[in-house]
Amino acid sequence: METLNSLTPAHPASGAALKPEITVVMPALNEEKNIRAAIENTINAFDDNRIRGEVIVINDGSTDRTEGIVAEMMKMDGRIGILRHETPKGIGNSFWDGVDMAASDCVVMLPGDNENDPWEIFRYLRLLEHVDMIIPFVFNKETRSFLRNALSFVYRFIVNTTFFTNFNYTNGTVLYRKSVLKDLDYRSSGFFFQTDILVRSVKKGYLFAEVPYRLGMRKGGLSKAVSFPSFYKVVKGYMRLVRDFYFVKKDKKGGSLSEDSQAAKRQYPQSKSKLI
Repeated sequence: METLNSLTPAHPASGAALKPEITVVMPALNEEKNIRAAIENTINAFDDNRIRGEVIVINDGSTDRTEGIVAEMMKMDGRIGILRHETPKGIGNSFWDGVDMAASDCVVMLPGDNENDPWEIFRYLRLLEHVDMIIPFVFNKETRSFLRNALSFVYRFIVNTTFFTNFNYTNGTVLYRKSVLKDLDYRSSGFFFQTDILVRSVKKGYLFAEVPYRLGMRKGGLSKAVSFPSFYKVVKGYMRLVRDFYFVKKDKKGGSLSEDSQAAKRQYPQSKSKLI
């Protein structure tokens, strides 16, 4: 069962309920130590970059004060909303529920652990005027342990080798055109979901740009990314993508593109005179 609290997608100072330019989906599972800072940083980044945005917190079955903290913040800012999962559904399901709620045409996920810097990704928002996805890669890898970096290297090597891609990173704060996400006919729900989206979208022909991204240091709690349940879900998601990529014809490269995607506009321009 899911319960949605009200969210008004307007900047408090705008005086009108303008459509937000970006929706931040923020999954949170027992993040009472980090959620306030994660939301405050995101809202401040909206203001600093003069962006109309909304934050949709997905309380993924938290048993601590995560939801109470968000509820307090909602009273102060109409750009914040929350969706409750009565029991944990995982980060993939949380992301997709946020996508379905998004009022904007651009979606990005910023986890509630406050590890990611919203200023870093928002600086690239205007690049979506040229591509359909903006994929960040971490350049300050020293903020993570040697083991985490080693696992990331192996993971990236396997993905790029298997699907003939050349991604520098696939599990970051990717900026998506919502129409690209809606165009996918499969939704991965585990920790593999970001990689699944990127491989399927790129193989279909959507345009992307890779950009450098500075990762922050986690202030409290433990990351859920490195655990046996997460590893199992990643393997399961990987095998499903292998099956679809190599053995299911409809998921291979090709097919129609979303009409409002940059890939479609640049591949099939309405008037070549605009290019002269």
